[in-house]
Amino acid sequence: MASIEQTIEVRWRHQVHFTHGVFAIENPLLRTVLNEPAQEGFRRSSKVLVILDESVALANPGLTSDIEAYFRHHAPALQLVAAPVLIIGGEAVKNAYFRVSEIHALVDRYHIDRHNYILAIGGGALLDMVGLAASTAHRGVRLVRLPTTTLAQDDSGVGVKNGINGFGKKNFVGTFAPPYAVINDFRFLETLPARDKRSGYVEAVKVACIRDADFFGQLEVDAPALAAFEPAAMQRLIFRSAELHLNHIATSGDPFEMGSARPLDFGHWAAHKLEQISEFRIRHGEAVAIGMALDVIYSRMSGYLSARACERVLNLLLALGYELHAQELLHEDGQGQLLVVAGLEEFREHLGGELTITLLRDIGIGFEVHDMNLPLVRQSLFELRDRFASRSSENRWAAA
Repeated sequence: MASIEQTIEVRWRHQVHFTHGVFAIENPLLRTVLNEPAQEGFRRSSKVLVILDESVALANPGLTSDIEAYFRHHAPALQLVAAPVLIIGGEAVKNAYFRVSEIHALVDRYHIDRHNYILAIGGGALLDMVGLAASTAHRGVRLVRLPTTTLAQDDSGVGVKNGINGFGKKNFVGTFAPPYAVINDFRFLETLPARDKRSGYVEAVKVACIRDADFFGQLEVDAPALAAFEPAAMQRLIFRSAELHLNHIATSGDPFEMGSARPLDFGHWAAHKLEQISEFRIRHGEAVAIGMALDVIYSRMSGYLSARACERVLNLLLALGYELHAQELLHEDGQGQLLVVAGLEEFREHLGGELTITLLRDIGIGFEVHDMNLPLVRQSLFELRDRFASRSSENRWAAA
């Protein structure tokens, strides 16, 4: 018997740009990104299919016209193959496969090939779904993301994951495929409701907790400005959070999660389950805030984290306006087991068989464990209830 083995290394260029008014005719950024010379000197007009989150279009009434005007002005270098295609965003867009098929059909209809572009404009859920479609059409069409929420600009939109939900599990169907480029246009944040502006802050807190104590300190200083949604503070948060997430992807040695560790998912094992239990009434960032509160209390109860550091994390989350308890945390199944605890098993499956949970030793220092003490998890849940249930507004999730 004989064998042949080679080690294959693949290099990816991952570019994230920051701008104001990406579709202003005088702004050259989008044209520059979409019209870079191809390999071997091959040049041609760049065909672009635009997929636009319907809620973004509604919040920005002139956006569709601005997009069309931008492409007319920059023709023939850029070719818009059709009017921007409006698709309803939000988590519901990830709950069925037909939207992916719809984009595949558009790729076929307009003859979008692997050297053309899909331009996705919207929140993280829409970007996840469009990313799955782009990465599977022709085995990979170039995707340019324009994230329009704080959460997508500082975390999910700059990542390499695409997916939709399936079998009652978040992101069950998906791919790892870096986008061709990401363009963060801060102007989109101006029209967001307060709930969506706040939602993305938690991913910055998360990455600061596990990677950067100085950034955490800056967030504490900026907390009043962030709570008031001051643009300069929001832009600082987004830039540094995106930078830390991108550094992890580039330097962790496991960008496509071939192992069982997901250190950037601190606070997420409970969050994913909480989203499901609430039927996504609790949004991702809100659920992550609760999941992080649970895990810092668990870290303290386990003797890993000091009480002072635990309180700093909880106080920052509160200062940013997060609720740290939800009634869904205490929902039980028919056998009296807490439903949220089932999230540990689902997380293990999603990781490929070995449970790996990130906890804290100190601000800026995360570490991994491979089992969780279930009685201590329950105690942590009950402490959350006892400390924060009286503070939460039970109608908060339904509002806004």
